[in-house]
Amino acid sequence: MDFGNYRPCVGIMLLNRNGLVFIGRRRNKRLQGHIATDHEWQMPQGGIDAGENPYDAALRELLEETNVSSASFLAEAQDWLTYDLPVEFAKKSWKGRYQGQRQKWFALRFEGDDSEINIHTPAGGQKPEFDAWRWEPMQHLSELIIPFKRPVYEKVVESFRHLSEKV
Repeated sequence: MDFGNYRPCVGIMLLNRNGLVFIGRRRNKRLQGHIATDHEWQMPQGGIDAGENPYDAALRELLEETNVSSASFLAEAQDWLTYDLPVEFAKKSWKGRYQGQRQKWFALRFEGDDSEINIHTPAGGQKPEFDAWRWEPMQHLSELIIPFKRPVYEKVVESFRHLSEKV
């Protein structure tokens, strides 16, 4: 896979039994390029390690950011989606190696109890990504994400809209 100047990444839309989506509020408010007032919320996402397939990366990232392991596969977005970082942040993020991210998105059903979610000390010894979380209706996601990622979120919602029904 050639990603050009884009960091290979996965995104996870985790839906509960009521059709609501997990969103977390970014912990590091000083991290330029990823936080904007009133747009600090996002779904779990993260990089794909060398030799790792995207679905395995999605499960790993979900565990590392939320502690969730009780999830089942629902769908995979057909296309890879990209976003560019604003120029003023691109040179600072990822040591200037990437202009943005190229993401493969997966929808998963959360099969556990909310008590399984632990954003403060998630599995894998990773630094926490989020300082708060909640379940949110899918149609609100694009309003909560930082504006330069909004087109990706709109496409993700379009791809997975059919999964928002209560089960």
